[in-house]
Amino acid sequence: MSSNTQTATKFTGKNNIRTMVQIGMLGAVAMILMSFEIPLWFAPPFYKIDLSELPVMIGCFAMGPAAGALIEFVKVILHMAIRGTTTAGVGDLANFLIGCALIVPAGLIYKKVRTKKGAMIGMTVGTIVMTVLGCVINAWILLPFYATASGMPLDALIQMGTAINAGIQDIFTFVMFAVAPVNILKGELVSVLTLLLYKNIRPILQRA
Repeated sequence: MSSNTQTATKFTGKNNIRTMVQIGMLGAVAMILMSFEIPLWFAPPFYKIDLSELPVMIGCFAMGPAAGALIEFVKVILHMAIRGTTTAGVGDLANFLIGCALIVPAGLIYKKVRTKKGAMIGMTVGTIVMTVLGCVINAWILLPFYATASGMPLDALIQMGTAINAGIQDIFTFVMFAVAPVNILKGELVSVLTLLLYKNIRPILQRA
């Protein structure tokens, strides 16, 4: 093996190790942020918002959408390992899928258009995809599963939404007036904070 090949292999190995360390670090930060949940006035108490997708989005922009998905995976696994699960892993899987629905489209678009405008377009598309997927998953998987696991009829969950918003009368209006606004608000907050912080954090990741 030539010296040039050995040098290239050495640097590739170092880059791979650095990337994995950064994925683990950002996943740990995301897991910590996941623990700080904020209740919302327009949704039932079991719907809260957190900013755990912020470090995931930053990592996604810095290292690519595949790395972003790995950070999201590390976040969920760490959360399950430390805090456990009350949904037999169903809620955690949904959290992973919904998180990826936000960051992967954003990362793919930013990878093609590496400008502030590209980032804004990517995060807007990601927010839309996350909102649609979040509504589908909640309506068909999470809410029925939560009702069964808690021994509470699905109608009782819907009535909890009705008590907050009279427009919520069935599963469709529940996801439209409670689930969708939660995901839209989360997408907007993550997008704004990413735009404010990414420029300063990216050099730190590159130097690490």
